[in-house]
Amino acid sequence: MPPPMNSRRFSLRSLLPIIIAFSLTAHAEESKDGWISLFNGKDLTGWTPKITTFPCGENALDTFQVEDGILKVSYDNYETFDKRYGHLYSNIPYSRYLLRMEYRFTGQMMGDAPHYVNLNSGVMIHSQSPQSMGLDQAFPVSLEFQFLADEGKGERQTGNVCTPGTNLEMDGKLVTQHIVKSTAPTFPAEEWVQIEIEVRGNDEVIHRVNGKEVLRYQHPQLDPEGNVESAESLINAGAPTQLSFGYIALQAEGQPVWFRKIELKSLEE
Repeated sequence: MPPPMNSRRFSLRSLLPIIIAFSLTAHAEESKDGWISLFNGKDLTGWTPKITTFPCGENALDTFQVEDGILKVSYDNYETFDKRYGHLYSNIPYSRYLLRMEYRFTGQMMGDAPHYVNLNSGVMIHSQSPQSMGLDQAFPVSLEFQFLADEGKGERQTGNVCTPGTNLEMDGKLVTQHIVKSTAPTFPAEEWVQIEIEVRGNDEVIHRVNGKEVLRYQHPQLDPEGNVESAESLINAGAPTQLSFGYIALQAEGQPVWFRKIELKSLEE
């Protein structure tokens, strides 16, 4: 008989420093000042795709591609988008860390994707695992560092936080709105933008864009009354409401986007 879920959850949380230490050791040759590369620039080693309507692990229609050291979200093999939202998940969950990368939008969004998808992508933190995603589930329960670019319609700042199936706190107050805006500037679509996210378990999360802080919030948590069905499922399965660790996931929601220099530095003590 398997141990109770609470025991399994405690074991995973207690093993996180060991898992992260193993990851750091495995990437020791790539380490510089404590930073490790999560992306080897050659293939998708260390990452697992999950695309809506496709099984976990299937990189359907070659959505995630690697070329010239760049991880690309591509829709070259799609005739229509057809609500096939995708995410590429780290194989290891993380709790307390710095994550940095660069992103750049390219090309045109899929014609049948929702209008908000235009020049829109992001990276998810404290995400549920890809294995726990439903076959038809569009977005993981997580918190998203949102990437946006100029549409020529006025200010459209990058670095917001979006909350699929989650809530957060700011200055001691519960925030339940889906998008909390940052103070970042608006960038042209073709420009490489450097982002950093500081994640300190359940204590605090800080967004930075090109080295400047643009947003911070505290106590990320599951939303028991949200409209993401899987959040309720996670709660019913015994998941802790307060989120202190989870997977990292790069987003593919209908707009081609490139990622590079994906690096992590552990803040585990």
